[in-house]
Amino acid sequence: MEMGGIAIRRQLSGWRRLTAAQLFVLSFAALIAIGTLGLRLIPGLYVGERLNWLDALFTATSAVCVTGLIVVDTATYFSFAGQAFLLALVQLGGLGMIAFTTVIILAMGKRLSLRTEATAATQADVAPDLDVTRLGYDVVKFTFAIEAIGAVLLYLLWVEDLGWAGAAWPAIFHSVNAFCNAGFSTFTTSLMGEQRSETLLLVIAALTVAGGLGFLTLEELSQWRKARAAQRRFRLSIHSRLALTTTLVLAIAGWGAFATFEWRHTLAGLDVSEKVANALLMSVTPRSGGFNSIDYGAATQSTSFLTIILMFIGGSPGSTAGGIKVTTFALIGLLALSRFRGQEIVNVWGRSIPEETIQRAVGLAVVSFSAITIGIFLFTWTESNAFPGGTPRTDFLSHMFEAASSFNTVGLSMNVTHRLSEPGRLLTILMMFVGRVGPLTFAAALARKRHRQGTDYHYAYEDVVVG
Repeated sequence: MEMGGIAIRRQLSGWRRLTAAQLFVLSFAALIAIGTLGLRLIPGLYVGERLNWLDALFTATSAVCVTGLIVVDTATYFSFAGQAFLLALVQLGGLGMIAFTTVIILAMGKRLSLRTEATAATQADVAPDLDVTRLGYDVVKFTFAIEAIGAVLLYLLWVEDLGWAGAAWPAIFHSVNAFCNAGFSTFTTSLMGEQRSETLLLVIAALTVAGGLGFLTLEELSQWRKARAAQRRFRLSIHSRLALTTTLVLAIAGWGAFATFEWRHTLAGLDVSEKVANALLMSVTPRSGGFNSIDYGAATQSTSFLTIILMFIGGSPGSTAGGIKVTTFALIGLLALSRFRGQEIVNVWGRSIPEETIQRAVGLAVVSFSAITIGIFLFTWTESNAFPGGTPRTDFLSHMFEAASSFNTVGLSMNVTHRLSEPGRLLTILMMFVGRVGPLTFAAALARKRHRQGTDYHYAYEDVVVG
């Protein structure tokens, strides 16, 4: 008994020595491992033959990382139990990990990084007045409340076509996937069969935006609403104001651009209101939603490239969305504007942004861009006849689209995911995982702790010509 107690204490001591980044990455890896084993070993999950180990790992990673890329048709390959198992992985990957991250980060001095998944303290107090315990509770409350409202609305919209019993499961499944920004669907063609259901597309878009705003922003909006009702003052943080403003600007700009690009192409034959609703969904879902109402394999190159840009930007920090985050994108834009004006400090709405935060934003964008670039390069190799045993499968734009979608955990595809080679699928799995936990967090989890001795120092400065 004594030896067993010593072993347990050693294990607990080992866990306590893990950094927040290591704990976060390992928790994702553990959930993916459980999902993979479940997909391989639990009976009754499939209509026919079960997935092999590689495809099970791919599917579990896609679900836990709330991506939505699929190598088999979710609608026909999985039984009801299989779809329910995937939904559980999506919910845990979205709600569970975000709740864990948000509470842990705020508990560490009530600080939140640009990349909420990076469980390390930052230099900016973004929401010092929020209670950590209350926020953890509200994360769960917001999630289930919004998903329940979405499920009811979708049920009412589908009940006429699918019947009282048949509409229930698709409504629940799509509501959870939309809010978690996952993109799995119980329909073979995702939402392409709903092109003429404007209201349904708007509900999906609203759920996607809500899931992509971030729980800190939702909490602040809730506090702001209560303060207004009580006729009290409540100031939204710069973080939330940037997240809301950038999200709105990107949605409107993308809406107009996609409508222009596809009006006489993939949207041809639809009524004006239907075209408008589809264009709005196309503007929202690339920033990690994953649902599609058009065939991206048949879309114009302008649409595909704009989609890649929006996938790279993603949603808000602390949300279920991927990408570099809208606040990172906004800060880089503000940095460029300040330099254009000859200002050394980045200012917005009467506040100055700390220099270290700006540097972190630039660093995150550069690292993410580099990771996607490497992914594109590797796809052009693994999916070509230059790779041993390989054959040409896709064109360059498809490689770029697939790499951006996987790393930014979006789930959109130009109909090439199911045709990826085994090395291509392994590459996609790695990109989904690193993209979900965050490249900086992933690097921090692998790095050894640095022990500082004495005071900090730096070498002599020497300038370099740039530009």
